[in-house]
Amino acid sequence: MDNRGDSDASPFLSIFAALSYGIASMAMVFINKAVLMQYSNSMTLLTLQQLATALLIHFGRVAGYIKAQGVNWETARKLLLVSLFYNANVAFALASLKGVNIPMYIAIKRLTPLAVLVAGFFRGKGTPTPQVTLSVLLIAAGCLIAAIGDFSFDLYGYSMAFTSVFFQTMYLVLVERSGAEDGLSSVEIMFYNSFLSLPVLLFLIIATGEFPNSLSLLIAKSNSLSFLMLLILSLIMGIVLNFTMFLCTIVNSALTTTIVGVLKGVGSTTLGFVLLGGVQVHALNVTGLMINTAGGVWYSYAKYQQKKSKQLKTMTDLEAHKK
Repeated sequence: MDNRGDSDASPFLSIFAALSYGIASMAMVFINKAVLMQYSNSMTLLTLQQLATALLIHFGRVAGYIKAQGVNWETARKLLLVSLFYNANVAFALASLKGVNIPMYIAIKRLTPLAVLVAGFFRGKGTPTPQVTLSVLLIAAGCLIAAIGDFSFDLYGYSMAFTSVFFQTMYLVLVERSGAEDGLSSVEIMFYNSFLSLPVLLFLIIATGEFPNSLSLLIAKSNSLSFLMLLILSLIMGIVLNFTMFLCTIVNSALTTTIVGVLKGVGSTTLGFVLLGGVQVHALNVTGLMINTAGGVWYSYAKYQQKKSKQLKTMTDLEAHKK
């Protein structure tokens, strides 16, 4: 499980990383929504997911099943912001799922490419192509139209989702840089992320008064076999999602991870209308979601074409240099 991220990753590993992240991400939205419909303490749920991740990697490393270095405090210091931004992203996303239906949640999260492009511009990555710009504007327009037609509009849920987009953007950029600069594997970054997040999460669930009532409620809910199985699945998928997200970002890039997130949203949006309920169908809302989805697909295609053009230019330059 020691997957070093670099630009020479094999095509198979790149495709596997992107595909596995897309599947895990789509499944996790529905699993978390199902858990939160019965158990509203989202911060405690996140704490349990991170604790399960940290313990699994620690004991796997001790037993020799996982190749990962022990804790290096200098590395931990460098990755502290990565951990804080990641957990802020997940915490606000979980909070938003309590008040926002899945199709609208996906539509808002599709705004991440816009935020990533803006962040890239300020980091000196240059101006995006017209196709990329127009597709991102289409995503934003679709999200706005869908929100206007959302009869189940929840201000708290929407604000949590938008805040999650901000933190996800900061996290994606930081994890790409930290993985490339420090040569850490996806497993090692995942361990540091979970390990560093636990003190902060424990402080928050105590400070907000969520704990210890959330624990007693969890124990009471666990008497139901269906809820217990759902909770265990949530903890397992939390580990899988963490690993595949870090792997995809390191092997490919922050932008590729964002594109995969946009594409998996097509399936999530469709399934969201029929699974778990909470969606009041309205023509304006559906139209907005369709525009939002079309913008997401167009954006992914534009970025793919842009990457192919760069590769072709590189090959042409190399051949010209040889001559």
